[in-house]
Amino acid sequence: MLFHLSDLLVKYYSFLNVFKYITFRSGGAMVTALLLSFIFGDRVIRLLTSIQVGGQPIRADGPASHLSKAGTPTMGGILILLTMIISVLLWVDLRNPYVWIVMLITLSYGMIGFCDDFSKLRYRNHKGISGRTKLFWEFVFGLLSVSLIVHYSDPLLSMKLTVPFFKHTLINLHYFYLIFGCFVLAGTSNAVNLTDGLDGLAIVPIMIVAACFGLISYLVGHASFAHYLHIEYVAHSGELSIFCAALIGSGLGFLWYNAPPAQVFMGDVGSLALGGTIAAISIITKHEIVLAITGGLFVIEALSVMLQVFHYKLLGRRIFRMAPIHHHFEKLGWPETKVVIRFWIIAIIFALLGLATLKLR
Repeated sequence: MLFHLSDLLVKYYSFLNVFKYITFRSGGAMVTALLLSFIFGDRVIRLLTSIQVGGQPIRADGPASHLSKAGTPTMGGILILLTMIISVLLWVDLRNPYVWIVMLITLSYGMIGFCDDFSKLRYRNHKGISGRTKLFWEFVFGLLSVSLIVHYSDPLLSMKLTVPFFKHTLINLHYFYLIFGCFVLAGTSNAVNLTDGLDGLAIVPIMIVAACFGLISYLVGHASFAHYLHIEYVAHSGELSIFCAALIGSGLGFLWYNAPPAQVFMGDVGSLALGGTIAAISIITKHEIVLAITGGLFVIEALSVMLQVFHYKLLGRRIFRMAPIHHHFEKLGWPETKVVIRFWIIAIIFALLGLATLKLR
C-alpha cells in the first residue's frame, strides 16, 4: 500500500524514491511488525485468556516442569499472523503474484492450525484433530499453491529442482514436482509444529530461517547477484524479502511475550502457518534442499519422532525418553532454558551451513 502511494506521489516528493528499494521496505516491514506486536500484544493475550478456560491442555506424560504452565493461553500465533500480514500489505508491491501465493499458504495453514487448537481447547485434549485430517487439508492447499507457483514461474525452471553445491544443476521432476512441493509444505509446517514444545524454542529458529530466506529471496530476485553466485534467477522473487522481514519483526514481538515463563503459547495456528510460509518461499526461490539445511533443527525434531515411533512399533522399545527430542533432554534433567538456548545455537549453525551453499558451487 505504501509502495503504491509513494509511486503516485514521487513526482512531487523525490525522497519517496527510497520506496523503490526492497532493502528499505524490508526494514520498514520489520519495524512495523514489531511495533504492531507491542501495540496489540497485551490486548490479544487478554482476549485469548478470557475465552480459553484452563488454557492449553498439558500432556500428563510430559516433563514435570510443564505442569506449572497449566492455564497459559494458546493460539498466540494469531498475534504473529495479524502483525505480519498487516505489515506485508503495507510495504510490498501488491501486484506481485508470489506475495499472494505465500499469503494463501500462510492463512490456509493457519486456519488448519486454528481448527487443531480449537479442538484441543474444546475437548481438553492435547491431541486435537487427527493427523490424517491435517495432512489432507495441508495437501489440498499445498497442491493449489504449488500449482500457482508453477503457473507464474519461468517455464524453464517451474518443475525443476535445483541442487546446492553444484552450478546450475537442475533435476526435472515434471509433474511429480507438484507432489514434491506438497511434501515440502506439509513436512516443514509439521516439523515446525513438533519443535514448538518449549517457551521460545520454535520462534527463534523460525526467525533465523526467515532471515536466511530473506537474503536468498533478495539474491535470487536480483539478476546480477544471481549470475555472480551461479544460482537460478527467479524474476520478482525479491519482493519476498519483505515477507521474511515482516515475519522476523512479528517473531521478535511474539518472543517478548513467549520468553520463559511464557505469557502465551504459539499454538498450531502459528507453527503450521509459519512453517508453510518459509516452505512456500523456498519453493518459489528454488531452494527447497537449502531449506532442509538451514532448517536442520526442524528436521532433527521431526526425525526424532519418526524414529521413536518406528523403533517402538518394530522392537517395542523407545530410543528417546520422550519425543520430540527436546523433551528427551528435559527428561535427562536439563533445565528448559538450557535446552532452548542450545537448540538456538544449533539452529544458527545449520543456518550458516545453508548460506554457505550460495557460494560453494
